[in-house]
Amino acid sequence: MKFLVLYFFIGLMFISCNKKLEPSRKLSNITIETIYEDSIAIRGLCIGEKELWFSGTQGRYGAITLDSQKVFKGKIINDTLSLDFRSIAKTKDAVFMMSVASPALLYRISNDKKLVTLVYKEENSKVFYDSMHFLNDSIGMAMGDPIDDCLNVIRTADGGKTWNKIPCEVLPKVYEGEAAFAASNTNLIFKGNTIVMVSGGKKARCFVSKDAGKTWKAYKTPIVQGESMTGIFTADFYDEKIGVVAGGNYENQQDNAANKAITTNGGKSWKLIAKNKGFGYASCIQFIPNSQGKGLVCVGGTGIHFSNDRGNTWEKVAEEKELYTIRFQNDSILYAAGKNKVCKLKLHYQ
Repeated sequence: MKFLVLYFFIGLMFISCNKKLEPSRKLSNITIETIYEDSIAIRGLCIGEKELWFSGTQGRYGAITLDSQKVFKGKIINDTLSLDFRSIAKTKDAVFMMSVASPALLYRISNDKKLVTLVYKEENSKVFYDSMHFLNDSIGMAMGDPIDDCLNVIRTADGGKTWNKIPCEVLPKVYEGEAAFAASNTNLIFKGNTIVMVSGGKKARCFVSKDAGKTWKAYKTPIVQGESMTGIFTADFYDEKIGVVAGGNYENQQDNAANKAITTNGGKSWKLIAKNKGFGYASCIQFIPNSQGKGLVCVGGTGIHFSNDRGNTWEKVAEEKELYTIRFQNDSILYAAGKNKVCKLKLHYQ
């Protein structure tokens, strides 16, 4: 009898290990509505309860109400600097924006938009910040290209009032020529208790912390790497286990041989998906909410693409090639921004 039970459980294990991933809902079509136009390149997006916030070039930023699409426009002027805000994040009390290059300036904007405060400044010829997010209303981080032999990371534990640099002794060492890309504010991801950072250039790796940034581990990825404009440009995690990275070769945007990969163990190991298929260069990739980690949308240099089977197959749903970043409001509505515009996209399922 116990042998029969053993065979039964072995059979279940075999079936489970070999079960094909069932796709999520199929897409019928997608509609795209431009809700804001101006002379601005936008790579920062974040969604609050009532507003969509955006940030971009020339020190400009703004907010769009989700119901009426009323637009607020703001601009930060700092001497003769032309500020490029590619990182944006939100807490319940404020919105934070960070400029990329030296001097890197991090501003706090009150929810009523009336008070703009400089909360962090960093001057160094190597400074280039790529992404910023909050784990909760107290803990936040921003990461950028290496200054010494590690990624440049700052952290706040008081809701963004003060920021401090994480010492290089705590962070994994980077290789020469390894850095990050400020393509869509998606180099840094918080999911549950897990923090993930990704890199590109000469190496394309994944850095994972399970304790709010106190300790880190580095893992290899199979994404194309080795040149200054190759590697991971964007990442997202559906939960603490299922994640995706994408990017490719910015200088050869049609190349889709090794530009997307999936993990199901929290970033410890990665598997290439859709080799020589689907999109080329990717600027931003995001999981569709409530899709069990199967639904994905990607924007980049070869258009807008959709997958309902965790990236194994892809469907081009729009030719739009100048959208840089996307964020989901729910499983049917997402917002995209890029060159001179913000768009509202609706996914219509079969």
